[in-house]
Amino acid sequence: MASLSTHVLDTAAGRPAVGVHITLESDSGAVIGEGATDADGRVSSIGPEPLPTGDYRLRFDTGRWYEFQGVAAFYPEVVVTFRIQADEHHHVPLLLSPYGYSTYRGS
Repeated sequence: MASLSTHVLDTAAGRPAVGVHITLESDSGAVIGEGATDADGRVSSIGPEPLPTGDYRLRFDTGRWYEFQGVAAFYPEVVVTFRIQADEHHHVPLLLSPYGYSTYRGS
């Protein structure tokens, strides 16, 4: 069964980013899941299970999170588009700083 998790690490502070709001969108743009990162910066499950094969977007509300932190940031949101091709767990981490970010397929 395809499932999805994510986490956000604040690389500038060297700690998890707590309270980042995240939405999961289908390829058509419909919101099919949402959550906020926990004390460890994680959302252990987002969206319906199983997720069928296809293209999806995770939309991270980084602007509101940084505003709450009192930090001026360049990216008001980060959108990561990815493809589920197999019936397995998918993990999409976000490494975040005020002026840059990176992502990868985790395990």
